[in-house]
Amino acid sequence: MTPQPPAAPDWERSLLEKVALQAIQEQRRARQWGALFKLLWFIFAFLVLAGLLGWIGRPDKETSSSMSVGRHTALVELEGVIAPESKASAEKVIKGLNRAFKDANTAGVVLRINSPGGSPVQAGYINDEIRRLRAKYPDIPLHAVVEDLCASGGYYVAVAADKIYVDKASLVGSIGVIMGGFGFTGAMDKLGIERRAYTAGDNKDFLDPFVPENPKHRAHAQQMLDEIHGQFIKTVRQGRGQRLKETPETFSGLIWTGEKSVEIGLADGLGGAEYVAREVFKAEKIVDYTIEENYFETLSKRLGTSFGATFARAFAQAAARASLEVR
Repeated sequence: MTPQPPAAPDWERSLLEKVALQAIQEQRRARQWGALFKLLWFIFAFLVLAGLLGWIGRPDKETSSSMSVGRHTALVELEGVIAPESKASAEKVIKGLNRAFKDANTAGVVLRINSPGGSPVQAGYINDEIRRLRAKYPDIPLHAVVEDLCASGGYYVAVAADKIYVDKASLVGSIGVIMGGFGFTGAMDKLGIERRAYTAGDNKDFLDPFVPENPKHRAHAQQMLDEIHGQFIKTVRQGRGQRLKETPETFSGLIWTGEKSVEIGLADGLGGAEYVAREVFKAEKIVDYTIEENYFETLSKRLGTSFGATFARAFAQAAARASLEVR
Protein backbone atom coordinates (compact mmCIF):
# COMPACT_ATOMS: atom_id res chain seq x y z
CA MET A 1 0.00 0.00 0.00
CA THR A 2 1.43 3.35 -1.14
CA PRO A 3 1.89 5.77 1.73
CA GLN A 4 -0.14 9.09 1.44
CA PRO A 5 1.59 12.46 1.98
CA PRO A 6 0.74 14.03 5.28
CA ALA A 7 -2.19 16.44 5.08
CA ALA A 8 -1.42 20.14 5.56
CA PRO A 9 -2.42 21.48 8.90
CA ASP A 10 -5.69 23.42 8.94
CA TRP A 11 -4.03 26.75 9.84
CA GLU A 12 -1.74 26.57 6.79
CA ARG A 13 -4.65 25.82 4.47
CA SER A 14 -6.61 28.72 5.96
CA LEU A 15 -3.66 31.08 5.59
CA LEU A 16 -3.14 30.14 1.94
CA GLU A 17 -6.82 30.66 1.22
CA LYS A 18 -6.74 34.10 2.85
CA VAL A 19 -3.63 35.14 0.90
CA ALA A 20 -5.15 33.98 -2.39
CA LEU A 21 -8.44 35.73 -1.64
CA GLN A 22 -6.62 38.93 -0.68
CA ALA A 23 -4.64 38.86 -3.92
CA ILE A 24 -7.82 38.46 -5.95
CA GLN A 25 -9.46 41.36 -4.12
CA GLU A 26 -6.42 43.59 -4.68
CA GLN A 27 -6.50 42.82 -8.39
CA ARG A 28 -10.20 43.67 -8.54
CA ARG A 29 -9.60 46.97 -6.72
CA ALA A 30 -6.71 47.84 -9.02
CA ARG A 31 -8.89 47.23 -12.09
CA GLN A 32 -11.72 49.29 -10.60
CA TRP A 33 -9.45 52.21 -9.74
CA GLY A 34 -7.83 52.01 -13.16
CA ALA A 35 -11.22 52.17 -14.85
CA LEU A 36 -12.25 55.09 -12.63
CA PHE A 37 -9.10 57.08 -13.39
CA LYS A 38 -9.53 56.48 -17.11
CA LEU A 39 -13.12 57.71 -16.90
CA LEU A 40 -12.08 60.83 -14.96
CA TRP A 41 -9.33 61.64 -17.46
CA PHE A 42 -11.78 61.19 -20.32
CA ILE A 43 -14.28 63.57 -18.66
CA PHE A 44 -11.53 66.11 -17.94
CA ALA A 45 -10.23 65.97 -21.53
CA PHE A 46 -13.77 66.37 -22.88
CA LEU A 47 -14.46 69.40 -20.65
CA VAL A 48 -11.18 71.07 -21.64
CA LEU A 49 -11.88 70.47 -25.33
CA ALA A 50 -15.46 71.71 -24.98
CA GLY A 51 -14.25 74.82 -23.19
CA LEU A 52 -11.62 75.60 -25.80
CA LEU A 53 -14.17 75.15 -28.58
CA GLY A 54 -16.58 77.44 -26.78
CA TRP A 55 -19.28 74.82 -26.20
CA ILE A 56 -19.31 75.56 -22.49
CA GLY A 57 -17.81 78.23 -20.27
CA ARG A 58 -18.67 81.65 -19.00
CA PRO A 59 -21.92 82.96 -20.49
CA ASP A 60 -21.91 86.25 -22.31
CA LYS A 61 -22.50 89.03 -19.84
CA GLU A 62 -25.06 90.82 -21.95
CA THR A 63 -27.33 87.78 -22.21
CA SER A 64 -27.68 87.66 -18.44
CA SER A 65 -27.74 91.39 -17.72
CA SER A 66 -28.87 93.70 -20.50
CA MET A 67 -32.34 92.19 -20.93
CA SER A 68 -33.11 92.57 -17.24
CA VAL A 69 -31.86 96.15 -16.70
CA GLY A 70 -33.43 97.78 -19.77
CA ARG A 71 -31.88 101.03 -21.00
CA HIS A 72 -28.26 101.09 -19.89
CA THR A 73 -24.72 102.25 -20.52
CA ALA A 74 -22.54 99.65 -22.23
CA LEU A 75 -19.01 99.23 -20.94
CA VAL A 76 -16.02 97.75 -22.78
CA GLU A 77 -12.62 97.53 -21.09
CA LEU A 78 -9.29 98.08 -22.82
CA GLU A 79 -6.69 97.15 -20.25
CA GLY A 80 -2.99 96.39 -20.61
CA VAL A 81 -0.67 96.25 -23.58
CA ILE A 82 -2.44 96.32 -26.94
CA ALA A 83 -1.17 93.21 -28.70
CA PRO A 84 -2.48 90.10 -30.45
CA GLU A 85 -3.84 87.46 -28.05
CA SER A 86 -3.69 89.86 -25.10
CA LYS A 87 -6.64 91.07 -23.02
CA ALA A 88 -6.48 94.27 -25.08
CA SER A 89 -6.20 92.65 -28.50
CA ALA A 90 -8.14 94.18 -31.37
CA GLU A 91 -10.12 90.97 -31.74
CA LYS A 92 -11.45 91.06 -28.17
CA VAL A 93 -12.08 94.80 -28.01
CA ILE A 94 -13.82 94.92 -31.39
CA LYS A 95 -16.04 91.97 -30.50
CA GLY A 96 -17.09 93.65 -27.27
CA LEU A 97 -17.80 96.94 -29.02
CA ASN A 98 -19.96 95.28 -31.66
CA ARG A 99 -22.04 93.50 -29.04
CA ALA A 100 -22.48 96.75 -27.13
CA PHE A 101 -23.67 98.71 -30.17
CA LYS A 102 -25.99 95.95 -31.36
CA ASP A 103 -27.94 95.84 -28.11
CA ALA A 104 -31.19 97.77 -28.57
CA ASN A 105 -31.11 98.89 -24.92
CA THR A 106 -27.70 100.60 -25.19
CA ALA A 107 -27.96 104.34 -24.54
CA GLY A 108 -24.24 104.94 -24.96
CA VAL A 109 -20.93 103.10 -24.93
CA VAL A 110 -18.02 103.72 -22.57
CA LEU A 111 -14.62 102.44 -23.67
CA ARG A 112 -12.63 102.42 -20.43
CA ILE A 113 -8.91 102.58 -21.19
CA ASN A 114 -5.96 101.78 -18.96
CA SER A 115 -3.11 101.04 -21.36
CA PRO A 116 0.50 102.07 -22.02
CA GLY A 117 0.05 101.39 -25.74
CA GLY A 118 1.46 98.60 -27.83
CA SER A 119 1.03 97.49 -31.41
CA PRO A 120 0.22 100.32 -33.85
CA VAL A 121 -1.52 97.80 -36.08
CA GLN A 122 -3.82 96.51 -33.33
CA ALA A 123 -4.55 100.07 -32.17
CA GLY A 124 -5.33 101.04 -35.75
CA TYR A 125 -7.79 98.18 -36.12
CA ILE A 126 -9.68 99.32 -33.03
CA ASN A 127 -9.64 102.97 -34.11
CA ASP A 128 -11.03 102.08 -37.53
CA GLU A 129 -13.77 99.91 -36.03
CA ILE A 130 -14.86 102.61 -33.58
CA ARG A 131 -15.27 105.10 -36.41
CA ARG A 132 -17.19 102.53 -38.45
CA LEU A 133 -19.55 101.76 -35.58
CA ARG A 134 -20.12 105.44 -34.85
CA ALA A 135 -21.14 105.94 -38.48
CA LYS A 136 -23.37 102.87 -38.47
CA TYR A 137 -25.06 103.74 -35.16
CA PRO A 138 -25.15 107.57 -35.16
CA ASP A 139 -27.63 107.70 -32.27
CA ILE A 140 -25.34 105.79 -29.89
CA PRO A 141 -22.43 107.92 -28.63
CA LEU A 142 -19.11 106.37 -27.63
CA HIS A 143 -16.97 108.08 -25.02
CA ALA A 144 -13.51 107.00 -23.94
CA VAL A 145 -12.84 107.08 -20.19
CA VAL A 146 -9.23 107.03 -19.03
CA GLU A 147 -8.25 105.43 -15.74
CA ASP A 148 -4.56 105.57 -14.78
CA LEU A 149 -2.90 105.59 -18.18
CA CYS A 150 -3.82 106.29 -21.79
CA ALA A 151 -0.55 106.58 -23.64
CA SER A 152 0.72 105.89 -27.09
CA GLY A 153 -1.44 103.23 -28.77
CA GLY A 154 -4.00 103.64 -26.00
CA TYR A 155 -4.45 107.27 -27.00
CA TYR A 156 -4.46 106.26 -30.67
CA VAL A 157 -7.61 104.28 -29.84
CA ALA A 158 -9.14 106.99 -27.64
CA VAL A 159 -9.13 109.72 -30.30
CA ALA A 160 -11.71 107.75 -32.30
CA ALA A 161 -14.29 108.36 -29.54
CA ASP A 162 -16.82 111.19 -29.53
CA LYS A 163 -15.30 112.50 -26.32
CA ILE A 164 -12.47 111.60 -23.94
CA TYR A 165 -12.91 111.82 -20.16
CA VAL A 166 -10.00 111.57 -17.73
CA ASP A 167 -9.19 111.81 -14.05
CA LYS A 168 -7.15 114.84 -13.07
CA ALA A 169 -4.24 112.52 -12.17
CA SER A 170 -4.48 110.28 -15.25
CA LEU A 171 -1.47 110.16 -17.57
CA VAL A 172 -2.31 110.97 -21.18
CA GLY A 173 -0.39 111.40 -24.43
CA SER A 174 2.96 109.97 -25.50
CA ILE A 175 2.21 110.61 -29.17
CA GLY A 176 5.30 109.12 -30.73
CA VAL A 177 6.93 105.96 -32.03
CA ILE A 178 9.94 104.03 -30.76
CA MET A 179 12.00 101.16 -32.10
CA GLY A 180 14.42 99.58 -29.68
CA GLY A 181 17.29 97.17 -29.94
CA PHE A 182 20.80 96.38 -28.64
CA GLY A 183 24.31 96.22 -30.03
CA PHE A 184 26.63 93.44 -28.90
CA THR A 185 29.69 94.00 -31.08
CA GLY A 186 31.95 95.23 -28.22
CA ALA A 187 30.96 92.37 -25.95
CA MET A 188 31.55 89.84 -28.74
CA ASP A 189 35.06 91.19 -29.34
CA LYS A 190 35.91 90.90 -25.65
CA LEU A 191 34.56 87.35 -25.48
CA GLY A 192 36.22 86.27 -28.70
CA ILE A 193 32.92 85.41 -30.38
CA GLU A 194 32.74 85.52 -34.17
CA ARG A 195 29.45 86.29 -35.91
CA ARG A 196 28.66 84.08 -38.91
CA ALA A 197 25.60 85.05 -40.97
CA TYR A 198 24.87 84.22 -44.59
CA THR A 199 22.28 86.30 -46.40
CA ALA A 200 20.72 86.69 -49.82
CA GLY A 201 19.80 90.33 -50.19
CA ASP A 202 21.95 93.34 -49.36
CA ASN A 203 19.76 94.44 -46.45
CA LYS A 204 18.68 91.10 -45.02
CA ASP A 205 20.77 91.76 -41.91
CA PHE A 206 18.80 94.95 -41.25
CA LEU A 207 19.42 96.08 -37.62
CA ASP A 208 21.44 92.97 -36.81
CA PRO A 209 22.71 93.59 -33.24
CA PHE A 210 25.80 91.45 -33.80
CA VAL A 211 27.38 93.69 -36.45
CA PRO A 212 28.32 97.40 -36.32
CA GLU A 213 25.43 99.73 -37.07
CA ASN A 214 24.95 100.46 -40.74
CA PRO A 215 24.21 104.17 -41.42
CA LYS A 216 21.93 103.22 -44.31
CA HIS A 217 19.93 100.90 -42.08
CA ARG A 218 19.67 103.56 -39.38
CA ALA A 219 18.38 106.10 -41.92
CA HIS A 220 15.82 103.62 -43.24
CA ALA A 221 14.62 102.81 -39.72
CA GLN A 222 14.23 106.51 -38.96
CA GLN A 223 12.25 106.95 -42.18
CA MET A 224 9.83 104.20 -41.12
CA LEU A 225 9.46 105.71 -37.64
CA ASP A 226 8.74 109.14 -39.12
CA GLU A 227 6.16 107.64 -41.47
CA ILE A 228 4.32 105.85 -38.65
CA HIS A 229 4.58 108.96 -36.48
CA GLY A 230 2.98 110.95 -39.29
CA GLN A 231 0.11 108.44 -39.40
CA PHE A 232 -0.32 108.83 -35.64
CA ILE A 233 -0.39 112.63 -35.89
CA LYS A 234 -2.93 112.51 -38.72
CA THR A 235 -5.18 110.20 -36.68
CA VAL A 236 -5.02 112.48 -33.63
CA ARG A 237 -5.82 115.58 -35.68
CA GLN A 238 -8.68 113.76 -37.39
CA GLY A 239 -10.15 112.62 -34.09
CA ARG A 240 -9.69 115.78 -32.02
CA GLY A 241 -10.27 118.39 -34.72
CA GLN A 242 -10.55 121.99 -33.51
CA ARG A 243 -10.46 120.90 -29.87
CA LEU A 244 -6.74 120.18 -30.14
CA LYS A 245 -4.50 123.10 -29.12
CA GLU A 246 -1.29 122.20 -30.89
CA THR A 247 2.12 123.27 -29.65
CA PRO A 248 5.61 122.11 -30.69
CA GLU A 249 5.46 119.60 -27.83
CA THR A 250 2.07 118.08 -28.68
CA PHE A 251 3.49 115.35 -30.90
CA SER A 252 6.92 115.12 -29.25
CA GLY A 253 6.14 111.99 -27.23
CA LEU A 254 5.59 113.81 -23.95
CA ILE A 255 2.92 112.73 -21.51
CA TRP A 256 0.62 114.98 -19.46
CA THR A 257 -1.66 114.74 -16.46
CA GLY A 258 -5.36 114.38 -17.10
CA GLU A 259 -6.01 117.92 -15.90
CA LYS A 260 -3.40 119.34 -18.27
CA SER A 261 -4.63 117.17 -21.14
CA VAL A 262 -8.03 118.86 -20.91
CA GLU A 263 -6.37 122.28 -21.10
CA ILE A 264 -4.42 121.43 -24.27
CA GLY A 265 -7.31 119.64 -25.98
CA LEU A 266 -6.15 116.05 -25.71
CA ALA A 267 -9.23 115.30 -23.57
CA ASP A 268 -12.66 116.86 -23.08
CA GLY A 269 -13.40 116.70 -19.38
CA LEU A 270 -12.98 115.08 -16.00
CA GLY A 271 -15.03 112.05 -15.01
CA GLY A 272 -15.15 108.28 -14.72
CA ALA A 273 -17.40 105.65 -16.26
CA GLU A 274 -20.10 106.11 -13.62
CA TYR A 275 -20.10 109.87 -14.18
CA VAL A 276 -20.50 109.48 -17.94
CA ALA A 277 -23.27 106.93 -17.50
CA ARG A 278 -25.17 109.03 -14.98
CA GLU A 279 -24.60 112.61 -16.16
CA VAL A 280 -23.88 112.29 -19.89
CA PHE A 281 -25.85 109.28 -21.14
CA LYS A 282 -28.53 109.55 -18.44
CA ALA A 283 -28.43 105.76 -18.14
CA GLU A 284 -26.95 104.99 -14.74
CA LYS A 285 -27.05 101.21 -15.02
CA ILE A 286 -23.86 99.79 -16.55
CA VAL A 287 -23.61 96.48 -18.39
CA ASP A 288 -20.14 95.08 -19.06
CA TYR A 289 -19.64 93.75 -22.61
CA THR A 290 -15.91 93.10 -22.23
CA ILE A 291 -14.90 89.81 -23.82
CA GLU A 292 -13.20 87.53 -21.31
CA GLU A 293 -11.67 84.10 -21.51
CA ASN A 294 -13.91 81.27 -20.40
CA TYR A 295 -12.96 79.15 -17.43
CA PHE A 296 -11.33 76.42 -19.48
CA GLU A 297 -9.13 78.77 -21.48
CA THR A 298 -7.88 80.21 -18.20
CA LEU A 299 -7.38 76.74 -16.75
CA SER A 300 -5.50 75.51 -19.78
CA LYS A 301 -3.13 78.46 -19.60
CA ARG A 302 -2.54 77.90 -15.92
CA LEU A 303 -1.73 74.28 -16.64
CA GLY A 304 0.84 75.43 -19.15
CA THR A 305 -0.74 74.26 -22.38
CA SER A 306 0.02 77.63 -23.92
CA PHE A 307 3.72 77.37 -23.00
CA GLY A 308 4.72 76.19 -26.44
CA ALA A 309 3.01 79.05 -28.22
CA THR A 310 4.38 81.56 -25.73
CA PHE A 311 7.89 80.22 -26.14
CA ALA A 312 7.60 80.35 -29.93
CA ARG A 313 6.41 83.95 -29.86
CA ALA A 314 9.19 84.95 -27.47
CA PHE A 315 11.77 83.26 -29.69
CA ALA A 316 10.41 84.99 -32.79
CA GLN A 317 10.45 88.36 -31.06
CA ALA A 318 14.02 87.83 -29.92
CA ALA A 319 15.05 86.82 -33.42
CA ALA A 320 13.51 90.01 -34.81
CA ARG A 321 16.19 91.94 -32.90
CA ALA A 322 14.04 95.02 -32.54
CA SER A 323 10.63 95.95 -31.21
CA LEU A 324 8.30 98.53 -32.68
CA GLU A 325 5.66 100.26 -30.61
CA VAL A 326 3.57 103.39 -30.80
CA ARG A 327 4.89 105.27 -27.79
